[in-house]
Amino acid sequence: MNLEYTTYLEFAKEIAKEAGKIMLNYFNENNGATYKGDKTIVTLADTEINSYLIKRVKETFPTHCVDGEEEQFGKSDFVWVCDPIDGTAMYARHIPVAVFSLALVINGNPVVGVVYDPFTQNLYSAIKGQGAYKNDEKISVNTYQLGDMQSVSNFEMWPTAPYNVYKILPELGKKEYFVNFGSIIRSCLCVASGEFACSIFPGTTHKNCDIAAVKVIVEEAGGKVTDFFGNEQRYDQDIHGAIISNGIVHDEIIDVIKSKS
Repeated sequence: MNLEYTTYLEFAKEIAKEAGKIMLNYFNENNGATYKGDKTIVTLADTEINSYLIKRVKETFPTHCVDGEEEQFGKSDFVWVCDPIDGTAMYARHIPVAVFSLALVINGNPVVGVVYDPFTQNLYSAIKGQGAYKNDEKISVNTYQLGDMQSVSNFEMWPTAPYNVYKILPELGKKEYFVNFGSIIRSCLCVASGEFACSIFPGTTHKNCDIAAVKVIVEEAGGKVTDFFGNEQRYDQDIHGAIISNGIVHDEIIDVIKSKS
């Protein structure tokens, strides 16, 4: 066991629990929701959590840096990549599906990941090479094929998304039941713990914040995470979309994407 990674994980869990408290504090109140230049929504909780993370990293790991969705700090090969609230559009409307996400990315590779759902108090975590957990229980992806009766998958799409998921849904939708409940990270936890077969994400600019923790958690649960075209990618910079799956359906999804590109 890498004791240093364990220290990082415990730090990430501590941050996640505090972030959860902040999320709950604002959830039923006026959360100060405003729109950024890219027309995405931000709340007071987003900025407070991001600032709290930077403060704690400066105190605890001063040689590390932070790449938060709302605020960044420093430059290092050790990057704490954070989405303070994923599912902000739902959170701002008082719909409880949002989560907090944090990963430690070293030289582009996520080695520790934590996602916390304060509404259910479920904490998902993983250290590279040591399995994935929901609270203290080990989790794993399912073994469904596309089209299995039990299989459900998720997709995200928005008007300015660089990749058009709507082009591939007609073909994939002939086999698979697709849903979208407003948080890509929450949907990816459903892949990690076996409820979903896959999740399709077309995000690029600064969207490493959405997928960094997912990468290590889903893969430690036995799944697979690549860019939109099946390639590996770094998670300390912009990404090229993401396909998150149980591994079994991954190549089939990639083949459809390539055939429609």
